[in-house]
Amino acid sequence: MGLVKIAVTPGFEVGGSLFTSEQLAQIGLYAGENAKIELTTFKQLYVEMQEERIAEFTRKLKEVGLEIYPAGFVTKSLITCNFCRGAEDAGLEIAERLNQAIAGIETPSPLKIGYAGCALGTSEPLLKDIGVVKMKDNFDVYIGGEPKSIKPSFAMMFASGVPADKLIPVVLGLIDYFKNHGKKKEKFSKFTQRIAMETLREASNL
Repeated sequence: MGLVKIAVTPGFEVGGSLFTSEQLAQIGLYAGENAKIELTTFKQLYVEMQEERIAEFTRKLKEVGLEIYPAGFVTKSLITCNFCRGAEDAGLEIAERLNQAIAGIETPSPLKIGYAGCALGTSEPLLKDIGVVKMKDNFDVYIGGEPKSIKPSFAMMFASGVPADKLIPVVLGLIDYFKNHGKKKEKFSKFTQRIAMETLREASNL
């Protein structure tokens, strides 16, 4: 068996997503001496290790509250704010459900989705491929943010005032259309420039 890369992240909580010292110790202990650990810009640790160790590694890390996702060309786990307004006001529950729905879906290029519990946008949702901002009881959805360039660009408004029960279907509709119509290695920001906004809205049942 060869080397396999997986993503490790803490769960969501009020105050921010933080690794504890115990969790970091468990990662080092069970990954093995020859494992490579990479700190990403989207709140995940990439761990490259021997494939035969993955099952035990995953089981041990889940025991200490960590979440395991695939790495590579997939939808990353949700990048959130610190929920400084509190779990209910900032929508912690919907963020957790959104993460469960989107994380790990294969896509033409890595897809980053940001979530902010209010208009302060501390998770920088407008610099993500898809950004979700809670506005009182509804959500605004933005698409096409691009931070990695000498000409970075903010995401465009895609849908305003989306109710909570429609948020996950809207985001999944975008991901599914990108998965089926995006070119290999095409960035989502380029994809949103190539595809008409109305086509994307129809794909998301807006």
